[in-house]
Amino acid sequence: MIQAIGLTSIPRKEQPPAVDNVSFEAHAGRVTALLGAPGAGKTTVLRLMLELQRGRGITYFRGRPLHHIAHPAHEVGVLLGDVPGHPARSVRGHLRMLCAASGVPARRADEVLEAVGLVSLRDERLGTLSRGMDRRLGLACALLPDPHTLVLDDPARGLAVAERRWLYDMLREHAAQGGTVLCGTADPKEAARFADHVITLDGGRIVADQRAADFARTRLRPRVAVRSPHAARLSVLLAQQARSTQRSVEVVREGGNRLCVYGSTCAEVGETAFRHGIVVHQLADEIGDMGPGAGADAHPQQAPESRPSAETGPQPGPNPAPEPEPDPDPNPEPNPAPDPNPAPEPEPNPEPNSDPNPCPEPEAAATPDPDPEPEAAPPAPASPEADPAASAPPESSPDVPDDDASQAAPPQQQPTAPRTTPPAPRPATVTLPPPVLVRPAPTPLRPVRYEIRRAAGVATGYIVGACVLAVSALTAVLLARIGHTPQPRLLAAWPVELPLPPAALGAGLLGALAFGDEFRHPALAADRGTVPRRLGLLTAKLFVASLTALALAVLTVGCTAELLYLLYGSELVALPADWPALTAGWLALVTGCAWAGVLAAGVFRSTTAGLAAVVAVPLLVVPAVHKITEGPSLRGPRPFTGRLGDGLPLRRPLGGEQHLDALLRLLAQPVGGAMALSVLALLCAYAFTGLRSRVR
Repeated sequence: MIQAIGLTSIPRKEQPPAVDNVSFEAHAGRVTALLGAPGAGKTTVLRLMLELQRGRGITYFRGRPLHHIAHPAHEVGVLLGDVPGHPARSVRGHLRMLCAASGVPARRADEVLEAVGLVSLRDERLGTLSRGMDRRLGLACALLPDPHTLVLDDPARGLAVAERRWLYDMLREHAAQGGTVLCGTADPKEAARFADHVITLDGGRIVADQRAADFARTRLRPRVAVRSPHAARLSVLLAQQARSTQRSVEVVREGGNRLCVYGSTCAEVGETAFRHGIVVHQLADEIGDMGPGAGADAHPQQAPESRPSAETGPQPGPNPAPEPEPDPDPNPEPNPAPDPNPAPEPEPNPEPNSDPNPCPEPEAAATPDPDPEPEAAPPAPASPEADPAASAPPESSPDVPDDDASQAAPPQQQPTAPRTTPPAPRPATVTLPPPVLVRPAPTPLRPVRYEIRRAAGVATGYIVGACVLAVSALTAVLLARIGHTPQPRLLAAWPVELPLPPAALGAGLLGALAFGDEFRHPALAADRGTVPRRLGLLTAKLFVASLTALALAVLTVGCTAELLYLLYGSELVALPADWPALTAGWLALVTGCAWAGVLAAGVFRSTTAGLAAVVAVPLLVVPAVHKITEGPSLRGPRPFTGRLGDGLPLRRPLGGEQHLDALLRLLAQPVGGAMALSVLALLCAYAFTGLRSRVR
């Protein structure tokens, strides 16, 4: 069950809010339609319910707000637009990736594909799907964690008739199993056809909240659509015939040569046109939409018939309606003061004269009833909020005759009663509903598995890796042919003229794509436009990026060494003496570039920014670090690595100092130190942006 209370959007400048104090309920086991024309506020209401937009109000899903649910996807399935997936990803791969994010087994993807009829398109790319297939995939994504509630925004938009029928059958089947379905639509005929309950929005407010049968009776009316070049003459003839037969027929001219006839049939309209020789181009039965006001604008005569039934739903609280019924008894409300003075004179002569003293005797008679009513009337206009209290004394007056004996006391007690009652409603109207805060999407329940499926589900990573290996091999062959290149740089295919080797640039690009694709195609956050900056997701991306970078570094050295061996023999691929330090430095460089790409893309929300940060390390940071480490120092001519070693408080036994010295030498190099500083700075920036978003 869904309970929406006081949903109000934040107005822009001096404009009224798009949604103003919207409250409704959607019960389990029913399909509830949220009906409204474009601009009525349907999407805003749904976004406020799902905490995707700032405003005020609160929505309970089976008694809990959305931000109090540990795993919202398991409770609420959402479809607010197109599927936000990478266009090159397959349908099955996309669902399997979302299975890891939702924490459900991968076989659930195949089950949902079979339920929505996409088994034959499981290997199709998302970018090649038609509109109907995309709607099916969106419904499959919403049903993937098997939620209890479905919230859909105009899911049948742009679908064919058969696709619409299939979609509505799926929604009704979900409701028949005990689920709750809230579906936004702009077509009143569809709302009456597939929904059990219809909530009508107009101008950001609820104008009707009624069952589908009542909605169809009050808003949808059968009519006859007529097109004729003599529409004006036919309209006059139909009106004359209706007056002669004393029938309620209404003819509406809708512009041009089109007429809409209410209260008649195609046979009667066709016979009238045939008798008078009028040519008819179209004659068909239709269902006319009377609008949110039940046709008050277009058909004022039938407004009192349709409007009450349409308005009694959203306005269950018009208490003034029962008050005008007893108004004929206390009609002297405009002059309540003079009533008690002439009351003993013009009232029934024999009875009040015979019974002036005994007050208990009129208890059985009906005459003393009007006496306390005018006395209860004066305090009512003094406080209009006490109208329901004014209707209560007439019922209790025959039981309590002491009010007649003490007529001075009731006016003192009655004003005190309204003074005690107004404070109760006033705080209720003054207190605003709680604010709606936009919170980031939760982290995937299986982040490492999610990241692996995300990276492996698109061919971009494989293409980048193949390009890196090819460029590295060609560069190594050219360097070997030119000569005068050190062996470590030759195996890494790293010319002196380039700031970074191709493998490092490729690792940085793959790391930047890890977050860049998330922001371009936010599959984790529907319609949020952002990715949750969670520690678990960041750790998974850094871990997968590290594995990818290490594999790319090993494959690059292996491919270049094999190619050089085949072309030039074993002289160029001999193992150097300090290969452990060189290997550690090479792997650290490639991994650092991958980490820098991940962090920079996460901070700046762009793949280009992530790659730019990787390139900026050797171009901007390395020269600065080189000047700092190699510049003159007041401490003496000892190198920077020795000063770092002296600064450590303890020594590592059992040869550990040798490995520590190797690590310090690696950090003391300009590229290593610059990369370490860059990764540390980007990590701090990522943490700062994440904390700032949470504070907001």
